[in-house]
Formats: sequence, structure tokens, C-alpha cells
Amino acid sequence: MSERFAGTRSVVRALEVLATGPLATVQDLGRPGLADIGVGRSGAADRGSLRLANRLVGNDEGAAAVEVTLGGLAVRAGADLVVAVTGAPCPVTVAGRGAAANAVLRLPAGAELRLGAPARGLRSYLAVRGGVAVEPVLGSRATDVLAGLGPDPLEPGAVLPVGPAPARFPQVDAAPVAALPADELVLRVAPGPRHDWFTADALTTLLGEAYEVTAQSNRIGMRLDGPALPRARTEELPSEGMVPGALQVPPSARPTLFLADHPVTGGYPVIAVVTAADVDRAAQARPGQRVRFRLVEPGRTSR
Repeated sequence: MSERFAGTRSVVRALEVLATGPLATVQDLGRPGLADIGVGRSGAADRGSLRLANRLVGNDEGAAAVEVTLGGLAVRAGADLVVAVTGAPCPVTVAGRGAAANAVLRLPAGAELRLGAPARGLRSYLAVRGGVAVEPVLGSRATDVLAGLGPDPLEPGAVLPVGPAPARFPQVDAAPVAALPADELVLRVAPGPRHDWFTADALTTLLGEAYEVTAQSNRIGMRLDGPALPRARTEELPSEGMVPGALQVPPSARPTLFLADHPVTGGYPVIAVVTAADVDRAAQARPGQRVRFRLVEPGRTSR
């Protein structure tokens, strides 16, 4: 327990976790370049929202922050801090008073910040000026729930140290952000490396029908329910590399969309791959939400 949180006059640059909601983890931009040793990238599920939160408080874009699923986070400041909340728009209070998302917020020493449940979207991001300075593992502070790397998911009583404030100051007070879709989400895809393992009608079905996000979804992947995608080739596929956004089709014939903590390899064919920009949007889809896929030309699939 830090000195501030123990009740003395001393203060430390830290956040004490009071409540976490369904899931709260520390995330940065992950561990790129380690797939050859079986380590996935991991990192923030909605990378764009993490980057925005860090830009608002003057951090490097890849500084570690807190990813919050469906709200419920409460933290107490051990010193005067500057923070920002982005991603799924949720009610924000500082010391009991309403505060704005996508804006620079002052969090005085001893004050509590609380996030309510978002009306739309799934994951919100809390960045603090100086970054969450937990011990890195393999060059990253990200929690990988599949591999068990990085810090454990947050629990009440955890204390998150905050790094030194960067030399540069925030450039804006608030950022305009487009509203998240409340009903149907459209994701752009390119044909996958094994689209020819499916019947001629399977890709047409994927692009023409709506799928529903199931409750069996997490940071590893989003399981979808909808029309079957039958295979033309039924032999076993040797394991091959996987990327975020891969739409892998297991024996159920319904696709699973891989997200931040996806496995490095997989043994089921990938019918399509969601564009890099739209993986962030997919990470905000809630169980019960409808998803449609739209084909884009190869070579136009990145940000």
C-alpha cells in the first residue's frame, strides 16, 4: 500500500484500484515481432482509442493505460494527476462530479475517478499522464489473457505506479470522436488465404448475411452466430500463422473473428480477414450486436 493510500501526508504518483467492473487490464501496443517464439502481439483491443487517450495527456502513443470492459472501474489518485478517458463512451465522474470523455481531466490527489457502463461499445481506456509504469514483460506492459503474460487482470486494492510526466504538454483539451454504431456494425474484409477451401456460395453468404456477436467472446476472439459457411475441402489443415482480424471457421461452420490476444497459429481455414482499421471497431462490438462484412480490394486493407 502506498504512503498516500496508507493515510500519511506523503503522496506518490500512482492510482489505487477500488473497483474493476467485469474486466480491467493494463494495455499498451503489445509485443510485436515475437511470433517466431510463440508470443503474440496482444496489446489494446481498440488501438486507436488507446493512442487517442495517450495523445490527449501528452504521452507517447504506446504508453500503458487501463482497458476497461463494460465500465465499472474506480480508482483513487495518490497525487495530482492528468488523465483522459476514450473508447466506448461511458459516464465519467471525478470526485463525484460529472466529467467529459475524450478530454483532458485533472484528478487531484485523493480524488476518485469512476466509469459507468457505456451505452454503446464495449471497451473504454483510461490514460494517465506519465503512463502506467508496471514492470514490463518482454518489452511490453500489456496483459495477454491467452498466454498469461504481463500483469494480472486488475483487482481492487492493486496500486498502479505512474511514470514521470513527459516534457511535452497536451496540445488540445478535447478531441471530436465519431459515435459508435448502436445497431449494425459493418466491417471491411479481404479474402482470406484459405477462401478457396469453402464452397462457392460461402463467401457470398458471409458478405450478404448478418451475423450476431455471441456472449462467448473476449479479447482472444469474437464468436459469431449466423448462416453456416460450408467447406468444399474437408481434409485437415496444418497449423499456420494467424493475424488480428482473421475470420477462422471451425467445424461449427460459423466464423470466429480473432482480436488482440488471438493465438499465434491456428488449424482451421481463414475465409476472410478484417482490415486493420476495422479490427479496432470490431473490438467495440457487444454481445447481441449484428455484424455485416463488406469486401474491399486487396492492397486497400490497412489504415
